[in-house]
Amino acid sequence: MSDSTTDPRLWLEDVTGEKQLDWVRARNDRTVDAYTRTDDFTTLESRIREILDTDARIPYARRRGRYLYNYWRDAEHVRGLWRRTTLDQYVLDDPEWDVLVDLDAVAAEEGENWVWSGAQVLRPDQNRALISLSRGGADATVVREFDLVTRRFVSGADSFELPEAKTDISWIDVDTVFVGTDFGAGSLTDSGYPRIAKRWRRGTPITDAETVFEGETTDVAVGAGYDNTPGYERSFVDRAIDFYAAYQYELKPDGTLVKLDVPDDARVSVYRDHMLVRPRSEWLGYPAGSLLATDYPSFLEGSRDMTVLFTPDEHTSLEQYTWTQNHLLMVTLRDVQTRMRVLTPGHDGWTDEDLDGLPDATTTSVIDVDPREGDDFFLNSSGFTTPATLLSGTIGQPLEAIKQAPSFFDSGDITVTQHFATSDDGTQIPYFVVGRNVAGSSAVGSNTETPSPTLLYGYGGFENSMVPAYSGGVGRAWLERGNTYVIANIRGGGEYGPTWHTQALKANRHKVFEDFAAVAKDLVARGVTTTEQLGVQGGSNGGLLMGVMLTRYPQLFGAIVCQVPLLDMKRYHLLLAGASWMAEYGDPDNPDEWQFLSKYSPYQNTDPDAAYPPILITTSTRDDRVHPGHARKMVALLEEQGHEVWYYENIEGGHGGAADNAQAAFKSALTFTFLAEKL
Repeated sequence: MSDSTTDPRLWLEDVTGEKQLDWVRARNDRTVDAYTRTDDFTTLESRIREILDTDARIPYARRRGRYLYNYWRDAEHVRGLWRRTTLDQYVLDDPEWDVLVDLDAVAAEEGENWVWSGAQVLRPDQNRALISLSRGGADATVVREFDLVTRRFVSGADSFELPEAKTDISWIDVDTVFVGTDFGAGSLTDSGYPRIAKRWRRGTPITDAETVFEGETTDVAVGAGYDNTPGYERSFVDRAIDFYAAYQYELKPDGTLVKLDVPDDARVSVYRDHMLVRPRSEWLGYPAGSLLATDYPSFLEGSRDMTVLFTPDEHTSLEQYTWTQNHLLMVTLRDVQTRMRVLTPGHDGWTDEDLDGLPDATTTSVIDVDPREGDDFFLNSSGFTTPATLLSGTIGQPLEAIKQAPSFFDSGDITVTQHFATSDDGTQIPYFVVGRNVAGSSAVGSNTETPSPTLLYGYGGFENSMVPAYSGGVGRAWLERGNTYVIANIRGGGEYGPTWHTQALKANRHKVFEDFAAVAKDLVARGVTTTEQLGVQGGSNGGLLMGVMLTRYPQLFGAIVCQVPLLDMKRYHLLLAGASWMAEYGDPDNPDEWQFLSKYSPYQNTDPDAAYPPILITTSTRDDRVHPGHARKMVALLEEQGHEVWYYENIEGGHGGAADNAQAAFKSALTFTFLAEKL
């Protein structure tokens, strides 16, 4: 067991020290030599890279008025192109794209390892943009203003340009922005995000920007934004006091703040005169996870007259909702399978209708709307064996499939079934099984009794739902070999609404681990796989899950892949963005909360005498969200204790672990090669 106060491996938390990077390179070399020096690896890496680079992918776009904007990477454009086209062109098989930024050319000219982090286009003129660029894929970005007419970055004292920081910036008008960034000492929260929101006017130094709000250093972040809906222009301030709770205000033109009288943990949005509230705990007699609508001006005057748009039940939760110009699109999950509805406000109340024409047995989500322009929308739909389809729609008209992703593996005899495992407290935990003739499955064609190598994936945190989706990489690297793939919908996620998540916070975190272990046991009990053939994988919060599986349930697995993980729960709140997650996990400095954290923190619970399955731990030097020290220290400790541990740290790549398609393909091929050998 490791005591953080006298931890001899703290030196590995120095991210870019030469001694530390030499330690990393030595372990990288060992792993590369063991798993990547074969023709099979090279072939697999090439086949995964082909998926990532192919021009046959769907070029997903954001519609903003007359233009649709897309960011595109392929084999020729490694860093990518930011480009736009018109709707008439976009629906064609081979649209004509107007390239705005060639990031490969910019990076070469400037000698920087730029990774694209996004762009905000000024509405309605669309003649300027705020572009965020990351060095090596980190969360911290450089912000630069771009002229969409001259196709050049704007520089000098008259531009909106900011150095590297975790910046929050948004347009008010062509000469004004709201900005939160590193303004100097005391301007960031303990989590490393902006504590101060300012209004910055063109032609003035950032030091003269007008402060509109200040939070506390213990907050997660503070931000300000501008609603540019014609006729309803308003400014709002959001003060996130923890990861789930926030104080929300309307910022009046005279600088006064009007606090919205809603629960701190509610999700609130205002569109025109409509205010939507999704409480995460019971409020005014309405259950957690419901969706409520009210008249915003009346609410500010004291009215609490609510219209219930959605009420959850034990099988159904609200996954997504978004406005078109005149309607509300709603996506629900029923036992982790999507349905869609159209809700419409009117003088006589709201109407509620099904959205027809969705593909069967797929997960569908709204990927873009532009409520300034009309009731058009784009949907994306895919399933475990069904490649993505891009659907275009207008409320009241039939859906049209305008683009179809190619199939990257033969799914003809692959079946998908859903099952439920019983967790320690009796809760039924759903999971999906994907494979060819899976033993123990009730699917048609599942006529074999031979268990197969199986990869079980899990996350279980932050109310993120793990829904069915197509993965060409999983198909080529795993399913084509006759193996089985499983997704576990454990608590901590959002598959059954906020309560599915809140059941597993802080002292109840053990439920996440018990749920995942229950699925693993059920897979073996039903004959889908054996303990020796069962591998597990997870990243970030899922990496913490993998660490607990290693130290608490090692007897259940044949191999573990642990990616960009949290592992030292004694110090996680002191590293990078870790302080922002204390609402999820607890405060290690609080003795009462450390009591439950200490029972599962992987770094503090390794056992030199235990029989652990082989584990591959991966991370990124440039990950400025989850500190790479978690992974480094755990590897060093496991090595000292004599366990089989493999390590790979990408020197760039951010929290996603890869800065470009080549790195992503290498990482994926390494993972599946390790699993194939061990299972």
